[in-house]
Amino acid sequence: MTSPARVDVHQHLIPPEQRRAMSGRAAACGWPAPVWDERSAIAMMDRRSIATGMLSFAAPVGAPDDPAGACATARKVNTYTAELVKDRPDRFGHFAVLPLPDVDGALAEAAHALDELDADGVTVLSNAHGRYLGDPAFEPLWAELDARGTVVLIHPTAPPGATLPDLPAPLADFPYDTTRTALHLVLNGVPRRYPRIRMILPHAGGFLPYASHRFACAGRLRTGTTPEGVLTDLRRFYFDTAFAAGPAMLPSLLAFAAPGHVLYGSDFPMVPEDWGTGFDAALDSYPHWAPGQLHAVNRGNAEALLPRLARG
Repeated sequence: MTSPARVDVHQHLIPPEQRRAMSGRAAACGWPAPVWDERSAIAMMDRRSIATGMLSFAAPVGAPDDPAGACATARKVNTYTAELVKDRPDRFGHFAVLPLPDVDGALAEAAHALDELDADGVTVLSNAHGRYLGDPAFEPLWAELDARGTVVLIHPTAPPGATLPDLPAPLADFPYDTTRTALHLVLNGVPRRYPRIRMILPHAGGFLPYASHRFACAGRLRTGTTPEGVLTDLRRFYFDTAFAAGPAMLPSLLAFAAPGHVLYGSDFPMVPEDWGTGFDAALDSYPHWAPGQLHAVNRGNAEALLPRLARG
Protein backbone atom coordinates (compact mmCIF):
# COMPACT_ATOMS: atom_id res chain seq x y z
CA MET A 1 0.00 0.00 0.00
CA THR A 2 1.03 3.55 -0.69
CA SER A 3 -1.32 5.08 1.93
CA PRO A 4 -1.25 4.97 5.75
CA ALA A 5 -3.26 2.29 7.58
CA ARG A 6 -6.93 2.21 6.72
CA VAL A 7 -9.97 3.19 8.76
CA ASP A 8 -12.66 0.56 8.19
CA VAL A 9 -16.11 2.10 8.61
CA HIS A 10 -17.90 -1.17 7.86
CA GLN A 11 -16.67 -3.93 10.15
CA HIS A 12 -18.81 -6.20 12.27
CA LEU A 13 -18.68 -8.09 15.51
CA ILE A 14 -20.62 -11.11 16.70
CA PRO A 15 -21.13 -11.13 20.49
CA PRO A 16 -21.04 -14.63 22.03
CA GLU A 17 -24.80 -14.66 22.69
CA GLN A 18 -25.52 -14.05 19.00
CA ARG A 19 -23.09 -16.55 17.45
CA ARG A 20 -25.53 -19.37 16.93
CA ALA A 21 -28.24 -17.12 15.51
CA MET A 22 -25.83 -15.42 13.10
CA SER A 23 -24.46 -18.74 11.86
CA GLY A 24 -27.98 -20.06 11.36
CA ARG A 25 -29.07 -16.93 9.53
CA ALA A 26 -26.11 -17.21 7.14
CA ALA A 27 -26.68 -20.91 6.54
CA ALA A 28 -30.36 -20.33 5.83
CA CYS A 29 -29.58 -17.99 2.95
CA GLY A 30 -26.62 -19.95 1.57
CA TRP A 31 -23.90 -17.50 2.66
CA PRO A 32 -20.62 -18.48 4.38
CA ALA A 33 -21.15 -18.59 8.15
CA PRO A 34 -19.22 -15.71 9.78
CA VAL A 35 -16.74 -16.48 12.55
CA TRP A 36 -15.57 -13.65 14.81
CA ASP A 37 -13.63 -12.94 17.97
CA GLU A 38 -11.58 -9.93 19.03
CA ARG A 39 -8.18 -11.56 18.54
CA SER A 40 -8.93 -12.85 15.04
CA ALA A 41 -10.39 -9.47 14.06
CA ILE A 42 -7.22 -7.64 15.09
CA ALA A 43 -5.08 -10.22 13.28
CA MET A 44 -7.15 -9.70 10.13
CA MET A 45 -6.78 -5.93 10.49
CA ASP A 46 -3.02 -6.23 10.80
CA ARG A 47 -2.82 -8.37 7.67
CA ARG A 48 -4.94 -5.88 5.71
CA SER A 49 -3.37 -2.67 7.04
CA ILE A 50 -6.52 -1.58 8.90
CA ALA A 51 -5.68 0.66 11.82
CA THR A 52 -9.20 1.03 13.21
CA GLY A 53 -12.43 -0.86 12.61
CA MET A 54 -15.79 0.74 13.33
CA LEU A 55 -17.79 -2.15 14.77
CA SER A 56 -21.50 -2.63 14.14
CA PHE A 57 -24.03 -5.44 14.51
CA ALA A 58 -25.47 -6.45 11.16
CA ALA A 59 -28.70 -8.31 11.92
CA PRO A 60 -32.17 -7.69 13.37
CA VAL A 61 -32.09 -7.53 17.16
CA GLY A 62 -35.60 -8.91 17.67
CA ALA A 63 -38.70 -10.33 16.12
CA PRO A 64 -41.38 -8.00 14.72
CA ASP A 65 -43.74 -8.82 17.59
CA ASP A 66 -41.15 -8.45 20.38
CA PRO A 67 -40.09 -4.80 20.75
CA ALA A 68 -39.09 -5.32 24.38
CA GLY A 69 -36.81 -8.18 23.37
CA ALA A 70 -35.30 -6.07 20.59
CA CYS A 71 -34.54 -3.24 23.02
CA ALA A 72 -32.97 -5.64 25.49
CA THR A 73 -30.79 -7.27 22.83
CA ALA A 74 -29.71 -3.89 21.43
CA ARG A 75 -28.65 -2.79 24.92
CA LYS A 76 -26.65 -6.00 25.47
CA VAL A 77 -24.94 -5.78 22.08
CA ASN A 78 -24.08 -2.12 22.51
CA THR A 79 -22.75 -2.61 26.03
CA TYR A 80 -20.59 -5.51 24.87
CA THR A 81 -19.25 -3.47 21.96
CA ALA A 82 -18.55 -0.43 24.11
CA GLU A 83 -16.41 -2.57 26.43
CA LEU A 84 -14.34 -3.75 23.47
CA VAL A 85 -13.78 -0.18 22.37
CA LYS A 86 -12.94 0.91 25.91
CA ASP A 87 -10.22 -1.74 26.05
CA ARG A 88 -8.83 -1.00 22.56
CA PRO A 89 -9.85 2.52 21.45
CA ASP A 90 -6.88 2.54 19.08
CA ARG A 91 -8.23 -0.44 17.13
CA PHE A 92 -12.01 -0.20 17.40
CA GLY A 93 -14.87 2.26 17.20
CA HIS A 94 -18.59 1.70 17.69
CA PHE A 95 -21.77 2.28 15.70
CA ALA A 96 -24.54 1.36 18.14
CA VAL A 97 -27.45 -0.74 16.89
CA LEU A 98 -30.97 0.68 17.30
CA PRO A 99 -34.13 -1.43 17.76
CA LEU A 100 -36.27 -0.07 14.94
CA PRO A 101 -39.16 -0.01 14.11
CA ASP A 102 -39.71 0.84 17.79
CA VAL A 103 -39.09 4.59 17.57
CA ASP A 104 -39.30 5.24 21.32
CA GLY A 105 -36.94 2.34 21.94
CA ALA A 106 -34.56 3.59 19.26
CA LEU A 107 -34.56 7.10 20.73
CA ALA A 108 -33.79 5.76 24.19
CA GLU A 109 -31.02 3.48 22.92
CA ALA A 110 -29.46 6.22 20.78
CA ALA A 111 -29.32 8.55 23.78
CA HIS A 112 -27.82 5.86 26.00
CA ALA A 113 -25.27 4.74 23.41
CA LEU A 114 -24.15 8.22 22.41
CA ASP A 115 -24.17 9.77 25.90
CA GLU A 116 -23.23 6.87 28.17
CA LEU A 117 -21.34 4.43 25.94
CA ASP A 118 -19.50 7.05 23.83
CA ALA A 119 -20.60 5.42 20.57
CA ASP A 120 -19.20 7.04 17.43
CA GLY A 121 -22.56 6.79 15.66
CA VAL A 122 -25.46 4.42 15.16
CA THR A 123 -26.49 1.73 12.73
CA VAL A 124 -29.93 0.86 11.38
CA LEU A 125 -31.04 -1.73 8.85
CA SER A 126 -32.22 -0.72 5.39
CA ASN A 127 -35.72 -1.80 6.34
CA ALA A 128 -37.15 -2.51 9.78
CA HIS A 129 -39.33 -5.58 9.37
CA GLY A 130 -40.57 -4.23 6.04
CA ARG A 131 -40.78 -0.54 6.98
CA TYR A 132 -38.36 1.63 5.01
CA LEU A 133 -36.38 4.49 6.47
CA GLY A 134 -38.32 7.30 4.82
CA ASP A 135 -41.42 6.24 6.75
CA PRO A 136 -42.91 9.34 8.47
CA ALA A 137 -43.13 7.37 11.72
CA PHE A 138 -39.32 7.55 11.98
CA GLU A 139 -39.28 11.36 11.87
CA PRO A 140 -38.63 11.83 15.62
CA LEU A 141 -35.54 9.64 15.38
CA TRP A 142 -34.12 11.58 12.42
CA ALA A 143 -34.80 14.87 14.20
CA GLU A 144 -32.89 13.72 17.29
CA LEU A 145 -29.97 12.32 15.31
CA ASP A 146 -29.79 15.51 13.27
CA ALA A 147 -29.67 17.61 16.44
CA ARG A 148 -26.67 15.52 17.49
CA GLY A 149 -24.96 15.56 14.07
CA THR A 150 -24.86 11.75 14.17
CA VAL A 151 -23.12 9.39 11.76
CA VAL A 152 -25.58 6.66 10.70
CA LEU A 153 -24.52 3.44 8.99
CA ILE A 154 -27.46 2.05 7.01
CA HIS A 155 -26.73 -1.65 6.80
CA PRO A 156 -28.53 -3.72 4.16
CA THR A 157 -30.88 -6.55 4.99
CA ALA A 158 -33.23 -8.71 2.94
CA PRO A 159 -36.22 -6.90 1.44
CA PRO A 160 -39.76 -8.06 2.24
CA GLY A 161 -40.98 -11.01 0.24
CA ALA A 162 -39.50 -14.20 -1.10
CA THR A 163 -35.95 -14.37 -2.40
CA LEU A 164 -34.96 -16.28 -5.51
CA PRO A 165 -34.18 -19.94 -4.87
CA ASP A 166 -30.45 -20.73 -4.61
CA LEU A 167 -29.53 -17.03 -4.76
CA PRO A 168 -28.23 -15.83 -1.37
CA ALA A 169 -29.88 -12.61 -0.24
CA PRO A 170 -26.55 -10.82 0.44
CA LEU A 171 -25.51 -11.30 -3.16
CA ALA A 172 -28.29 -9.41 -4.97
CA ASP A 173 -31.08 -8.52 -2.55
CA PHE A 174 -28.91 -6.59 -0.09
CA PRO A 175 -27.62 -4.04 -2.65
CA TYR A 176 -31.17 -3.79 -4.00
CA ASP A 177 -32.49 -2.96 -0.54
CA THR A 178 -29.78 -0.36 0.07
CA THR A 179 -30.79 1.32 -3.18
CA ARG A 180 -34.45 1.10 -2.30
CA THR A 181 -34.15 2.70 1.13
CA ALA A 182 -31.80 5.45 -0.09
CA LEU A 183 -34.29 6.49 -2.75
CA HIS A 184 -37.14 6.25 -0.24
CA LEU A 185 -35.27 8.55 2.14
CA VAL A 186 -34.59 11.11 -0.57
CA LEU A 187 -38.10 11.13 -2.01
CA ASN A 188 -39.47 11.66 1.48
CA GLY A 189 -37.08 14.56 2.02
CA VAL A 190 -35.17 13.12 4.99
CA PRO A 191 -31.58 14.03 3.96
CA ARG A 192 -32.69 17.53 2.99
CA ARG A 193 -34.61 18.18 6.23
CA TYR A 194 -31.83 16.74 8.38
CA PRO A 195 -28.55 17.71 6.73
CA ARG A 196 -26.45 17.28 9.90
CA ILE A 197 -26.95 13.50 9.81
CA ARG A 198 -24.14 11.82 7.86
CA MET A 199 -25.56 8.60 6.36
CA ILE A 200 -23.22 5.88 5.09
CA LEU A 201 -24.46 3.46 2.44
CA PRO A 202 -22.38 0.26 2.37
CA HIS A 203 -21.21 -1.55 -0.74
CA ALA A 204 -20.96 1.60 -2.87
CA GLY A 205 -24.63 2.34 -2.27
CA GLY A 206 -25.87 -0.79 -3.97
CA PHE A 207 -27.00 0.15 -7.47
CA LEU A 208 -27.38 3.84 -6.63
CA PRO A 209 -24.34 5.39 -8.38
CA TYR A 210 -24.80 3.39 -11.57
CA ALA A 211 -28.53 4.11 -11.88
CA SER A 212 -28.65 7.54 -10.23
CA HIS A 213 -29.78 9.44 -13.32
CA ARG A 214 -32.57 6.92 -13.87
CA PHE A 215 -33.68 7.41 -10.27
CA ALA A 216 -33.52 11.19 -10.71
CA CYS A 217 -36.55 10.89 -12.97
CA ALA A 218 -38.54 10.43 -9.78
CA GLY A 219 -38.21 14.21 -9.50
CA ARG A 220 -40.64 14.50 -12.40
CA LEU A 221 -43.32 12.57 -10.53
CA ARG A 222 -43.78 14.79 -7.48
CA THR A 223 -44.81 18.42 -7.31
CA GLY A 224 -42.00 20.63 -6.08
CA THR A 225 -39.31 18.05 -6.85
CA THR A 226 -36.86 18.13 -9.76
CA PRO A 227 -34.41 15.59 -11.16
CA GLU A 228 -31.57 17.92 -10.23
CA GLY A 229 -32.82 18.11 -6.66
CA VAL A 230 -33.04 14.32 -6.40
CA LEU A 231 -29.46 13.96 -7.64
CA THR A 232 -28.25 16.58 -5.18
CA ASP A 233 -29.89 14.75 -2.30
CA LEU A 234 -28.63 11.34 -3.41
CA ARG A 235 -25.10 12.75 -3.37
CA ARG A 236 -25.50 13.71 0.29
CA PHE A 237 -24.88 10.07 1.22
CA TYR A 238 -21.48 8.64 2.06
CA PHE A 239 -20.47 5.34 0.48
CA ASP A 240 -18.09 2.58 1.52
CA THR A 241 -16.03 0.29 -0.68
CA ALA A 242 -16.84 -3.05 0.99
CA PHE A 243 -17.19 -5.79 -1.62
CA ALA A 244 -17.45 -3.04 -4.22
CA ALA A 245 -14.07 -2.17 -5.74
CA GLY A 246 -14.51 -4.04 -9.01
CA PRO A 247 -13.32 -2.53 -12.32
CA ALA A 248 -16.86 -1.57 -13.38
CA MET A 249 -18.26 -0.51 -10.00
CA LEU A 250 -15.42 1.64 -8.63
CA PRO A 251 -15.34 4.13 -11.53
CA SER A 252 -19.12 4.53 -11.29
CA LEU A 253 -18.89 5.22 -7.56
CA LEU A 254 -16.07 7.73 -7.92
CA ALA A 255 -17.87 9.51 -10.76
CA PHE A 256 -21.03 9.90 -8.67
CA ALA A 257 -20.01 10.44 -5.04
CA ALA A 258 -19.44 13.93 -3.70
CA PRO A 259 -15.82 14.81 -2.83
CA GLY A 260 -14.86 13.29 0.50
CA HIS A 261 -17.80 10.89 0.56
CA VAL A 262 -16.07 7.57 -0.27
CA LEU A 263 -14.81 5.53 2.69
CA TYR A 264 -12.96 2.25 3.04
CA GLY A 265 -14.99 -0.74 4.25
CA SER A 266 -14.28 -4.44 4.64
CA ASP A 267 -17.60 -5.97 5.83
CA PHE A 268 -15.55 -8.50 7.81
CA PRO A 269 -16.52 -11.16 8.86
CA MET A 270 -19.70 -11.16 6.76
CA VAL A 271 -17.45 -11.00 3.69
CA PRO A 272 -14.72 -13.62 4.26
CA GLU A 273 -11.19 -12.27 4.41
CA ASP A 274 -10.00 -14.16 1.33
CA TRP A 275 -12.80 -12.51 -0.66
CA GLY A 276 -12.16 -9.06 0.76
CA THR A 277 -8.44 -9.01 0.07
CA GLY A 278 -9.13 -9.12 -3.65
CA PHE A 279 -11.14 -5.92 -3.36
CA ASP A 280 -8.36 -4.35 -1.27
CA ALA A 281 -5.92 -5.15 -4.07
CA ALA A 282 -8.29 -3.64 -6.62
CA LEU A 283 -8.39 -0.41 -4.61
CA ASP A 284 -4.61 -0.23 -4.33
CA SER A 285 -4.00 -0.99 -8.00
CA TYR A 286 -6.71 1.24 -9.49
CA PRO A 287 -4.80 3.27 -12.10
CA HIS A 288 -6.84 6.48 -12.09
CA TRP A 289 -6.49 7.84 -8.57
CA ALA A 290 -5.96 11.60 -8.38
CA PRO A 291 -3.11 12.71 -6.09
CA GLY A 292 -4.09 12.05 -2.49
CA GLN A 293 -7.38 10.39 -3.40
CA LEU A 294 -6.47 6.87 -2.30
CA HIS A 295 -5.28 8.17 1.08
CA ALA A 296 -8.58 10.03 1.42
CA VAL A 297 -10.59 6.87 0.72
CA ASN A 298 -8.43 4.71 2.98
CA ARG A 299 -8.31 7.11 5.89
CA GLY A 300 -8.64 10.85 5.37
CA ASN A 301 -12.37 10.98 4.63
CA ALA A 302 -13.14 8.85 7.70
CA GLU A 303 -11.03 11.13 9.89
CA ALA A 304 -13.04 14.10 8.68
CA LEU A 305 -16.29 12.25 9.36
CA LEU A 306 -15.18 10.91 12.76
CA PRO A 307 -12.76 13.45 14.28
CA ARG A 308 -11.95 11.17 17.25
CA LEU A 309 -9.90 9.07 14.84
CA ALA A 310 -7.75 11.99 13.78
CA ARG A 311 -7.20 13.03 17.40
CA GLY A 312 -6.28 9.48 18.32
